[in-house]
Amino acid sequence: MENKLTISSSPHIVSNTTTSHIMRDVIIALIPATLGALYFFRMGAVVVIVPAILAAVAAEAIFQKMSGRKVTVGDLSAVVTGLLLALHLPPNAPWWLTVVGSLFAIIVVKQLFGGIGHNFMNPALAARAVLLASWPVQMTSWVNPGADAVSSATPLGILSEQGKEAAMAAASLKDLFMGNVGGCVGETSVVLLLIGGAYLLYRGVITYIIPAYYMGTVAILTLLLGGFDFSYMLFHLFAGGLVIGAVFMATDYSTSPVTQKGQIVYAVGCGVLTTVIRLYGGYPEGVSYSIILMNVATPLIERYTTPKVFGEVAK
Repeated sequence: MENKLTISSSPHIVSNTTTSHIMRDVIIALIPATLGALYFFRMGAVVVIVPAILAAVAAEAIFQKMSGRKVTVGDLSAVVTGLLLALHLPPNAPWWLTVVGSLFAIIVVKQLFGGIGHNFMNPALAARAVLLASWPVQMTSWVNPGADAVSSATPLGILSEQGKEAAMAAASLKDLFMGNVGGCVGETSVVLLLIGGAYLLYRGVITYIIPAYYMGTVAILTLLLGGFDFSYMLFHLFAGGLVIGAVFMATDYSTSPVTQKGQIVYAVGCGVLTTVIRLYGGYPEGVSYSIILMNVATPLIERYTTPKVFGEVAK
């Protein structure tokens, strides 16, 4: 009997999948959107993406070395954080802004809370929120795609300032889907982001639950509140950072619920908050703040959605 029963602490199920494998898949999934950013915004995208990644990797290596921890930059998580942050910044953001954002994401949000898996909110989104609050002018200066970098408003910015008709006249659904509009470096092309999302689903890195319920909630609410206008609903699905947020940010393992029921509650909450902020708030985009708020609510969601252990006595 002693040879047949092994008693040990969890985890009891071991997989060959490692952090570096998952991060490598995320990087591969982000390649289409990154190439699209380079095509649409040229050198502006280069100046944002390269410093953000280098600063994130350097910050993680130096902080772990100075604090006596094992240097784990080989797991590629710092590369993912730097790249995701860069894709959420304007294409004409100064290089120092991206460096400050990467330092905050890695040191303050990630390492000070214990490193990967211990952060309570998405590091890249938290850094973007801090940059937006600290340097609002640089974070809201947009340009049209192309080498000329002509100043322009984003479709959601036009919606907020000039209304529905002006916004839908300024950008066609085709341009929104392809990414030929002003916006953050890597969030404008829906089709390229969906290609990356399909790869993550194929590889089993994410499931459909959070992206589907998140975008589905936004679709239903904007359809109802927009007077059953399907074009207006598609405008909200394609504009801004909804797709990159739903596929790449809201699905972060560390900051999203584990159970299926919890993930549904979490995703619906993201969708409701995004819609409310967009339609009734003073800020035209609601994806970043909605995900951050639901990140904070994740422990509470898990408390009420985690199945009871067999034999557990109700309190």
